[in-house]
Amino acid sequence: MFKAGDVVLAKVQFTDTFEIKTRPALILFEEYDNIVVAGITSNLTMKGISITKAEGAVKDSVIKLNYLFTISKTMIEKNLFSISKEKKKLVFEELVGKLKKLTE
Repeated sequence: MFKAGDVVLAKVQFTDTFEIKTRPALILFEEYDNIVVAGITSNLTMKGISITKAEGAVKDSVIKLNYLFTISKTMIEKNLFSISKEKKKLVFEELVGKLKKLTE
């Protein structure tokens, strides 16, 4: 069972190709064996919320809140680590802020 705040290694399809690659992703929520995740990149020039090696990441990275997608449980290879309660709160506050802008 996966929970919000878990960072996993998952097979994901990129939006600009049909290629599937194994990449880290942050679990946002799970429902009916579908898991909504945010992509994670080690490209530190991208916008998002940082996670560091000290927090458990293999490399200093960025949680990309503009790159959300749904995957099946079967696409997850392994659980890597969980982000802190404070970082998880920051992620969800940022997401809610982005969604609120849509209604303004």
